[in-house]
Amino acid sequence: MYLHLGGETVVREDDIIGIFDMDTATVSYKTRDFLSAAEKSGKVENVTAELPKSFVICREDNTERIYICQLAPVTLIKRSGKRGFGGR
Repeated sequence: MYLHLGGETVVREDDIIGIFDMDTATVSYKTRDFLSAAEKSGKVENVTAELPKSFVICREDNTERIYICQLAPVTLIKRSGKRGFGGR
């Protein structure tokens, strides 16, 4: 199955490592450092020009890719129909 992240971006659900809330996850300096390093190495893709609410980490072809989304994590989890994401 596939998950629509917004805009024209779709990822395979099997490739998703995690879906994270932008507000709560970026409180930690470790998360901010991780996202900053990923952006510098070209692994981050913004799928929106709007205020981001979540980020999704995927492993695609043995490479990590991070998608910045305008959709809330709960919305993405509901779209997936899977209970395993986000501890649900």
